[in-house]
Amino acid sequence: MIDLKVLRDTPDLVRDSQRARGADPGLVDEVLAADARRRTCLTQFEHLRAEQKAHGRRVAQAQGDERQQLLAHGKVMAEQVKALQADADDAERAAKELSRRIDNLVEPGVPAGGEDDYVVLEYVGHDGPGVDDPDFAVRDHLELGQMLGAIDTERGAKVSGARFYFLTGIGARLELALLNAAVDLAVSHGFTPTITPTLVKPEVMAGTGFLGAHAAEIYHLGTDDLYLVGTSEVALAGYHSGEILDLSGGPLRYAGWSACYRREAGSHGKDTRGIIRVHQFHKVEAFAWTSVEDAAAEHQRLLELEKQMLALADLPYRVIDTAAGDLGSSAARKYDCEAWLPSQRRYMEVTSTSNCTTYQARRLGVRERLADGSTRTPATLNGTLATTRWIVAILENHQRADGSVVVPAGLRPYLGGLEVMEPVAP
Repeated sequence: MIDLKVLRDTPDLVRDSQRARGADPGLVDEVLAADARRRTCLTQFEHLRAEQKAHGRRVAQAQGDERQQLLAHGKVMAEQVKALQADADDAERAAKELSRRIDNLVEPGVPAGGEDDYVVLEYVGHDGPGVDDPDFAVRDHLELGQMLGAIDTERGAKVSGARFYFLTGIGARLELALLNAAVDLAVSHGFTPTITPTLVKPEVMAGTGFLGAHAAEIYHLGTDDLYLVGTSEVALAGYHSGEILDLSGGPLRYAGWSACYRREAGSHGKDTRGIIRVHQFHKVEAFAWTSVEDAAAEHQRLLELEKQMLALADLPYRVIDTAAGDLGSSAARKYDCEAWLPSQRRYMEVTSTSNCTTYQARRLGVRERLADGSTRTPATLNGTLATTRWIVAILENHQRADGSVVVPAGLRPYLGGLEVMEPVAP
């Protein structure tokens, strides 16, 4: 949720952020008007409430007819106070609801525009902007996965429908290798490993900003009024909701392992082959609570962790600074790491990291305790360390002409020293 003080003091800054995102800058004026009404109603209520208290003291001292007249007036005043309190409450709800519709302020330097207006920051493992094809016919990840006995989308569809799959044999082992490598890396950098719930309450899902423009992506269990998470970021953000944190010793860092669910609404006809866009997958997500001053540095730390994981998988990739119009509502800045996909000769996002500044913490009622005893809103950050989609890039980038796939050296300890994944007999 946007800081109302920032909105009141620097409305043009918020309008510019909205424009950069392609969002409605007029919403700023609606929030300001609602906030002004809220403050006016609250002032009127407090003024009349003070008069009511003074009137009560006069009633206590009066006698006879005067007392009866004062009591009658007191009843009228009580009804007026009640009405003004209702007006003030309504005005506060309206202002809060409107303010929750404003996206987080984008950081200075974030590219303006939409999905195609990113800025490439670096290429890793190649010179870019593409990677040369090998000297044999490239297979895509699904063909390779079927040859290896690793991916079964036909039976996944039979059991659960389109965009579901089974990982079998070496496919299941490869996913576990990735996730365990991610947990080990996170732990070595001071993160607490966490197995998170995959069902959360509406207030937690809304608090992280996922029930806005992207609500159609989320599975909702109406009978229980619970939501299936699309990332453990949601549960990790809710973990400290309503609490006051002690960050004097540095950021609180968690690595959440969970199943994740996405409806993939609006992606009809896009990436329907294989396991690039699916409804269920597994992921290890890094999440940090930190002071506002350290948020930008923490963002770089998360990006470096993601790059270390990509080095373990030995993948050629690029890092992009995502444009404002392609940010989620909570993110002030987001870096994506996109691995090269040989079968389609394009880059595919495999991981991202976002600085959400104080946006989520404010919505979730989280504060940090300062040295002088006062409190303020901290920042939250998140970053994916490994997920099922990585299997796509690993199979395609490490394939050999015979359909076998070389296991990246960094993952071999998690696969019992296996160096090559071989095709299975048909």
